[in-house]
This record gives sequence, C-alpha cells and structure tokens, in this order.
Amino acid sequence: MTAWRRAVTHSLATRTDATGTALGPTSVGAVLDSSVQTDEQLAAEATREGSDGPAFVELVRRYREPVWRICYRLLGNDHDAQDAAQDVFVRLFTSRDKFGGRSKYSTWVHGVAVRTCLTLRRGRGRRTRRVATVSDEALDRQSAEPNEPGGAEAGALSLDLAQMLDVLDEEDRAMLILKYAEDYSYDDLALMFDLSVSACKMRLSRARERLQKKFPQSGA
Repeated sequence: MTAWRRAVTHSLATRTDATGTALGPTSVGAVLDSSVQTDEQLAAEATREGSDGPAFVELVRRYREPVWRICYRLLGNDHDAQDAAQDVFVRLFTSRDKFGGRSKYSTWVHGVAVRTCLTLRRGRGRRTRRVATVSDEALDRQSAEPNEPGGAEAGALSLDLAQMLDVLDEEDRAMLILKYAEDYSYDDLALMFDLSVSACKMRLSRARERLQKKFPQSGA
C-alpha cells in the first residue's frame, strides 16, 4: 500500500457518525497549515507532487468527514459509506489533474462522491437499507423507545422515507437527498450532475411530483 493510500485509510478511520459524534482520533501525519492555502491552491499543488505529497494528504484531512457524510446519506449504512469514501479518495488522487477550476474544489469533490455512490448502488442493486435522509433530531428520535414521545412516529417516518425514495431512479433520489437533507444549492447540484440550473430545478420538481402522486398522504 502506498504512503498516500495509508494516509487515506487512516484519515477515513476518523469521522463523525450520522449525529456528528466523533468516532476516533483526528491526527493525520504530514499535513499543511490549513490557514495558509485554499483548497484550490492545494489542489494545484497536488497535481505536481508525488504520491505521498502533503498537499493531497491535507485535502484528505479536510474532506474526510464531508465525503463520508455524503456517502452515508446516499448509501445508508456505515460499511458501504466507508468503502465508497475510500473509492472517492482513490479517484480524487488518480484524477487530481482534472480539476479545472470551473467550480469550487469542494463542489468538484462532492460531485466525485455522488458519482461514486451512484455507481456502487447501480452495481450492487437495490437492497434494504436504512436511508439517512432525516435531520439529526429525527435520527435521535428514531433511537427512542417506542413508549417515549415521538419514538414510534420517528421509526415510521424512517420507513416511509426509505420506501418513498426507492420509487425514484438513482440520480433523482440522490439529487433529492442532497437538496433537502444536505441543503445544496441548485448551482452546486447542477455542477455535480452536469446539468443546467433550470434542468436541475425541473428534475427536482418532477421527482417531488412523482412522490406526491405515489404517496399523496405524505405531503412531499
């Protein structure tokens, strides 16, 4: 395993869970002072450095939690999210010279994460999995005992969300999750999915209409 791959693996071992709780140590070796260089400057440096260069290691440090969170949102469980996140950083490294600056580096990274997750979902097929599309408060309520206020209702909400989203195709499902669970802007979503802003708005509107027709009682 190369030095940068070890750094990726170690860095991904440190992330937060769905409620934002830290799950491990935060140290990563050979990082740069994050107050000195922007993401875009680091990305430019990463294209020139070797496989274990500090610029890419610092980018991994900055993005390990956002990438894992996106993967968890789209794949719905920690094991698949961890596998996908490692794939994302491998792709970021092998295509690090392809960032052209058309968007913010963060948007480009998130787009790679989305495409990686969509590929994994299509390859593995639809499986029953918990879909992390609700807020942290709702996730907390899901873990409540059924006799606690809101416990049973939150469990039903989770099941309904999973069933509802699975009627959509993969891209519409991902776009809806990122828009309404992660609060991405239409501009960012358009760049991630390689669409115009108007086409992005239309797809989201049609996805919501489909959910409303399929589940009229949901108020989607």
